[in-house]
Amino acid sequence: MSIRQDIRFCNTADGVQLAMGLYGDGPPLVKAATWLTHIEADPTSVLNPHWIEELSRHHRYVTYDARGCGLSSRDVADISLEAWVRDLETVVDSLGLQRFPLLGISQGAAIAVAYAARHPERVSALVLWGGFATSYFTTGNPDPKIVDEGETLLKIVELGWGKGSPAFRQVFVSKLMPDSTAAEQHGFDQYQNLTATPDVASRCLRAMYHVNVKDEARKVRCPAIVFHARDDQMIYFNQGRKLAGLIPGARLVPVNSRNHVPLAREPCWPEVVRELRAFLGEPVKERAEGAHLTARQHEVLKQVAAGLTDKQIARALSLSPRTVEMHVASAMKALDCATRAEAVHRAAEAGLLAP
Repeated sequence: MSIRQDIRFCNTADGVQLAMGLYGDGPPLVKAATWLTHIEADPTSVLNPHWIEELSRHHRYVTYDARGCGLSSRDVADISLEAWVRDLETVVDSLGLQRFPLLGISQGAAIAVAYAARHPERVSALVLWGGFATSYFTTGNPDPKIVDEGETLLKIVELGWGKGSPAFRQVFVSKLMPDSTAAEQHGFDQYQNLTATPDVASRCLRAMYHVNVKDEARKVRCPAIVFHARDDQMIYFNQGRKLAGLIPGARLVPVNSRNHVPLAREPCWPEVVRELRAFLGEPVKERAEGAHLTARQHEVLKQVAAGLTDKQIARALSLSPRTVEMHVASAMKALDCATRAEAVHRAAEAGLLAP
């Protein structure tokens, strides 16, 4: 499959530019950023193409690079859970999204949980994979061996990330993908090296190790499904089970894999797809009953439906292109849509584009 990607940018209140990767059409589905991402490389990376293909089948699938990573601003002052949640808020608001399913993988699960607890009116469903509520330095009565493991992994990143030899990064590759081929490991190592500087990689990891979203998890009110690999070598299965136990009504789905995130060729992937589809359902594009378009929004949206550009619409209606943009945005908001195509389709279904 050829994956068509739409790359856009938005800016946070503290001056960080975030890069967004959008795929497909339809109702929105948002993925919280994970540690070390690069949206430009995602469509050809080892771990992402099958997720993109599946989640953009019936949705406008929204991803973005974490601050300090990928195409987002590399020089950032604040790397923390709070900053990551604010970044998700910025992405959602910049796209004008009102309500959507939210996906959180690994570190992104904690971000998704915190966002869902704080914005229950926005999140319609929560899909979590390989997540955790507490980490190395926030677990109650931590085992000294666990703390030592966390400190060791941090030291490995500080000393070896970005070196010519991939030996240090291979520690993470082997924990993330123990059942991968040599070629898959090499591809993921290259992806890791591309995503962030050694300093940012270390700071991201340290922030992850201080995550604690136990209180937020208890406040989640939307339907939730929690996937976790039974033999995950990066985040142990018990962490996923504890996370599911904290979220009211959440369903735990154990997955037969040793990899932190499943590869497309694994026997478990088709089963994961079936569970995802059953949980999310086929999106129902509701008729825009009760929605109201002003006369000008109606005129502009009809021109959009005819395939005209903003400049062409502006000339036809004696408006400025900026005014046309504003009317289209208002029409999208009135119809509760994330894209122009979705707005045209929904308005047409509801008979709002009739003469």
